[in-house]
Amino acid sequence: MARRIAQELEEARSWEGAHDVRPLDGNVRRWTGLLLPNNPPYNMGAFRFELTFSLNHPLEPPCATLRTPIYHPNVDLKGRVCQPLTTHVHWKPTTRAIQVLQDLLLQLDSPDLQQVLRPNVAREMQERPEEFRRRAEEHTRLHAEPRPDPHT
Repeated sequence: MARRIAQELEEARSWEGAHDVRPLDGNVRRWTGLLLPNNPPYNMGAFRFELTFSLNHPLEPPCATLRTPIYHPNVDLKGRVCQPLTTHVHWKPTTRAIQVLQDLLLQLDSPDLQQVLRPNVAREMQERPEEFRRRAEEHTRLHAEPRPDPHT
């Protein structure tokens, strides 16, 4: 299955929603890269992710973690993401890694208040949206990596 993961890595490298996707420490079962959100308040930065594949992949889903701190209701303080696509209930062996990354980017762009890992952030987003946006923008400014030049 390492061959399939290597093929999926090439797919992910050509996707415009991420940048610098590569094996972490030369391990094809652990990837790193930058996600490039499209929508405010996160579109002013890039967010480092890690995608880890088990030895049983594709029978088991990969695990996505954000390594860049983010002020988001669906991402906990350790970078764990509540991503239904990668739960054992929804996972299908035919699902590709690029679909996991696309789903993760969609979740960053459009938070799901039904899949909350940080209730206080979700409550703020619902009850005080301007304050949420201000905090999320400030957090992005302080912690996110610079967005790469689209021409490189």
